[in-house]
Amino acid sequence: IITQGHGGTLTVASEPGRGTEFSIRLPAYAGPGPTFGSIIFPSIRPMQILVVDDETDVRDLFLQRFRREIRNGEMSFSFAFSGEEALTYLRAHHSKVLIILSDINMPGMSGLDLLGHVKAEFEMPPTTMMMITAYGDNASYQQAMSLGANDFLTKPVDFAVLKEKLQHLLP
Repeated sequence: IITQGHGGTLTVASEPGRGTEFSIRLPAYAGPGPTFGSIIFPSIRPMQILVVDDETDVRDLFLQRFRREIRNGEMSFSFAFSGEEALTYLRAHHSKVLIILSDINMPGMSGLDLLGHVKAEFEMPPTTMMMITAYGDNASYQQAMSLGANDFLTKPVDFAVLKEKLQHLLP
């Protein structure tokens, strides 16, 4: 009603699993002072999360534990089963990934090596990188934090805690 009262329009475009875009268009103001044109709000997409772990059963576990959030369009998961595979994925999709959840101990490139590559290689790295490990020792924690990790979780992952942490990151 307010938009129409100013001679504007409000449109909504929604696609399941992709998000919703709201557009508010107002006519240009020709009077004194600043000129106002169209205001377009960016579309709201699911939180894109890349899970990196050499244990392939992690995929089914995450998809099962986050099925409600996936179905509601709040979160979307991609999976890489090595640090090298994660880097390849990020090089192709880096602007889409907001959060990386990475195991530390993997054959080949470790999660800590991956963390170093992500922070060094990408001008705008994902906003959050959480490290996951079976070893909750202080040395691993300190090393992860010094390399730029945003959080540190121990296995077995407490999915209630992880969900809470992720919910706080939703826009």
